[in-house]
Amino acid sequence: MLKYQAIAADIQRSIEAGALRPNSKLPTVVELCEAYGVSKITIKRAIDLLTDKGLISSRRGSGTYVKNTTELFEQTGIERIDGTAADVDDDSFAFSHSDRAAGFTKEHEGEGKKISSVVYDFSIVNPPANIARHLSIHPEDFAYHHCRARCLDDQPMVIEYTYMPLDLIPGLKRSQLYASVYDYIQNTLGLKISSFHRILRAVPATEEEAERLDTRPGVPMLEIAQVGFLDDGTPFEYSVSRYEGTRGELREVNVV
Repeated sequence: MLKYQAIAADIQRSIEAGALRPNSKLPTVVELCEAYGVSKITIKRAIDLLTDKGLISSRRGSGTYVKNTTELFEQTGIERIDGTAADVDDDSFAFSHSDRAAGFTKEHEGEGKKISSVVYDFSIVNPPANIARHLSIHPEDFAYHHCRARCLDDQPMVIEYTYMPLDLIPGLKRSQLYASVYDYIQNTLGLKISSFHRILRAVPATEEEAERLDTRPGVPMLEIAQVGFLDDGTPFEYSVSRYEGTRGELREVNVV
């Protein structure tokens, strides 16, 4: 193990053990250099590795902070769409992924296929308490909730259930759900999407999902539950996406 990897692993252990708590500030680069007896380049490589893992984030002019991500990976379970707990078992897989906002539109652009959406719900709600916690907001705060199917050449590929804090993502309209919401966040609002923390598992399609995805009830689905973060560590999205298992594949997942 290289020196910067060993330093990153040591800091990660401190985060996982609770010695470095969510939203706490890391020591400065100079302080870390003195603590580990290494150069600034080594410390910066360790910080870059932890950033790519989604464990920390840098705030311009302020420093580097531990992300508030632990709740998604609690051993007690993940959240269902309705906000209740679903047990994590051998069929689930948790990972951190810094893919710089490669959403459905970006993933499939350039394939020569028509990308479209069918919107089933767009509303402003008080989120369930468990989901509010993932978004670092109060259950009495308001959030957008939308449900939509994403399609290629009019064939539904995935159904998405998403919550976003109203105050953080102002001005979102139903019409924007027919295109790329991430494009609106980044190019219209000027926010930078940094990383995602995800849990994958296999689930059967419900009757409603089967109808919306033009498949049969019980067909295997790939479910991805994720929390998305801006570059300052603020959670901007909690979503559950369910992919029809026979129509595509998950590609270019880089797990550090």
